[in-house]
Amino acid sequence: MQFGITLKPDISVERVVALAKQAEECGFAYGWMFDSHVLWKECFPLMTLMAANTKRLRIGPCVTNPAVRDVTVCASLFATMNLISGGRMELGIGRGDSSRRVLGKKPTTLETMEEFIRDFRALNAGQTIPYEGKDARLTWTNSHVPRVWVAGYGPKALRCAGRVGDGVILQFADPDLIAWCVGFVREGAKEAGRDFSKIEIMSAAPVWVDADLEKCRERVRWFPALVSNHVMDLISKYKPEDLPEALISYVRNRGGYDYQHHCEVGSDNANFVSDDAVDRFCLVGPVEAHRKKLERLREVGVTQFNIYLMCGEEEKTLETYHREILPKYKSAANVSG
Repeated sequence: MQFGITLKPDISVERVVALAKQAEECGFAYGWMFDSHVLWKECFPLMTLMAANTKRLRIGPCVTNPAVRDVTVCASLFATMNLISGGRMELGIGRGDSSRRVLGKKPTTLETMEEFIRDFRALNAGQTIPYEGKDARLTWTNSHVPRVWVAGYGPKALRCAGRVGDGVILQFADPDLIAWCVGFVREGAKEAGRDFSKIEIMSAAPVWVDADLEKCRERVRWFPALVSNHVMDLISKYKPEDLPEALISYVRNRGGYDYQHHCEVGSDNANFVSDDAVDRFCLVGPVEAHRKKLERLREVGVTQFNIYLMCGEEEKTLETYHREILPKYKSAANVSG
């Protein structure tokens, strides 16, 4: 299993660079960043600085969407940043949540997202695509095509990830729910005649390392509230029996959601979130609890654990994982290699 971090671009430019450099030094393989241009700073200039100040870290948005990024602009951004980074760019993409909803707009369709992915890959490969009645091509690209990670929760989105994704992004660290999700990814891969074993599985969630479980929970309680936005969307589209009770039950007492306090420690958005939901969706407790849960995630197919590094004391969290968690996985990789 590899490890990544995701930064929320509400911190200083200098700190973004410093955390990316520290993550690379600590052995993290991926540096992701939220893309919600109205709520926070624009992520692409920040990711450019991350690329310019690291050597190995793979970099990308977690996640962008087809509505806020015209495919020709997005492809040009990635092709340019691949030149800057030496081919280290990765695309995380979904239908759109905060960057759409804060403006009162809905997520895009899966069909739109699939078309975007197809055109994005073609443009980065230097191929010509039909675009609004014209031909479009990036004649200068080095033809390196970034890997595409598709974010999803419901059966349709997960099958889509299996059909077209190099990886799937699952925003929780509940092994049972991840196993449920992976089943649909496998179905999508089979439908498309793809080798499922080649598809990466990411579990993305915040962590807090401390023996004081109550303190841990309060640092990460915002995260199941974030997930609830997607759960409410699923409930509007699927029959209750088509969705796991463990995924939908915790939102029954949910109130409104203020995107101006999105992903914010202590936000009222999370008042409805139970301790059980926190414990299932996040990694909390002493080091040994993190190790045990990471093993369970690895056993259900997770190939990358992505820490949502935005709960406070970020430098300390990186150092703790560097010292207490990552060495085990490096040793396992060396043995298997």
